[in-house]
Amino acid sequence: MFNVNVLTLFPDMFPGILGGSIPGKAMEKDLWNLNVIQIRDYATNKHATVDETPFGGGAGMVMRADIIDRCLSDLDNVGEVVYLSPRGKVFDQQMAKKFSKMENITFVCGRYEGIDQRVIDKWNMNEVSIGDFVLSGGEPAVQVLLDSVVRLLPGSLGDETSLQEESFEDGLLEYSHYTRPRNWEGIEVPEVLLSGHHANIAEWRLQERKKITQMRRPDLWKKYIRNEG
Repeated sequence: MFNVNVLTLFPDMFPGILGGSIPGKAMEKDLWNLNVIQIRDYATNKHATVDETPFGGGAGMVMRADIIDRCLSDLDNVGEVVYLSPRGKVFDQQMAKKFSKMENITFVCGRYEGIDQRVIDKWNMNEVSIGDFVLSGGEPAVQVLLDSVVRLLPGSLGDETSLQEESFEDGLLEYSHYTRPRNWEGIEVPEVLLSGHHANIAEWRLQERKKITQMRRPDLWKKYIRNEG
């Protein structure tokens, strides 16, 4: 089983989107487990304070190293510790595959200005971002990330072969899809898709993927060309 721990100040935000669709069904099938920990439970004063003003001055508050450390130390199955941070390495499909092969993984959801660097260093946290923008906290990012990871677990999808043709699997974006009706508002489905000729359909889809990737994601296209060369 894929065991996931989430450290957060807002446990009521979970499971959120993870309780429905593919991740929800995978959880029902015991393919993965979600353990949500309230960071505030590890505070020591009567006000359950988890943050302090930053040394050196500046706006905002910083989550305390000692409190995060107590949370992590209390876990039996920490595994890799991932801290959701806008300065982290950008999450991608290859990272999703790597995470899906782990037995245990722990996510730390920061709030305010983030968490004390010393606990990041002590636990050798893997700082990960889901994009070049700022959220109010790590919770939405964790849910997006886990939705991507859980669907890669064996047994999560009804048709495992569908994973092979998805965007980013081989560096290209996915081809366009069509279904009934054949003619909608005067627009016909591409004739090749009605031909029944599997080799021609496969070639059309490949060319479609190349065209879409080149047009919409020139960064991916350059990488694809380098790898092909």
